[in-house]
Amino acid sequence: RGSPRCCPGRNNACAELSGPGAPCYCDTHCEKTGDCCEDYPGVCQQAAVHCVVGSWGPWRECRSLCGVGSQDRTRQVTVPPRNGGTPCPDLKQRRGCFGENPACDTAQEVAKILPDSFKRDFKDPWRRPHMLVKEKQPSYCVYFRLKQVGAACRLHSWSSQLMRERRVCVECRPDAVGSRARCKGDGLEGARTFWTATSIAGCQGSWIQESLHENCVCPPLSLIFV
Repeated sequence: RGSPRCCPGRNNACAELSGPGAPCYCDTHCEKTGDCCEDYPGVCQQAAVHCVVGSWGPWRECRSLCGVGSQDRTRQVTVPPRNGGTPCPDLKQRRGCFGENPACDTAQEVAKILPDSFKRDFKDPWRRPHMLVKEKQPSYCVYFRLKQVGAACRLHSWSSQLMRERRVCVECRPDAVGSRARCKGDGLEGARTFWTATSIAGCQGSWIQESLHENCVCPPLSLIFV
């Protein structure tokens, strides 16, 4: 025929009229139903171009920084199918994974907090010389978005200011710095971590770190790490 049509799969629109006026088909399904056009083997089967794909690419990083997540890999089509050729196989694969970033230990820490009215040398009220060395280190500030706040927090004046979706500044002062030169529980940017109010039983919750600023002091009526 002048403009042969060859279709993959089952496609009733891929049809012509045979000599006696009955319809015949030129889709690959006609091979199973036995109603192919007379010239189907010569026109479609010989001209068919099957899909060819390349090799799988490498697996991408786990979507979860810490814990259970997923990762995928892809491959590209090098020769697209034509004239009823075999369709392309899947071009994307996905599998489970477990994020084990070195920072995961930080994400599991629970921050202990107090209001900034406790800004004093609570670890060493007598200001002994070995503690004064720490005071020379600059503070840093961490801004969090509160996500969960325990009901017990409403029972005290300072903790009643802790409300869901409120942005809070928590200051890491030199006297609260631990062995890794940082405050315990200062979190990971964009990750949900947990906190507890040191002086109030049951006042606890979760937050997401939005930013961390070195050499910084939080504004008045903020919080401090303990």
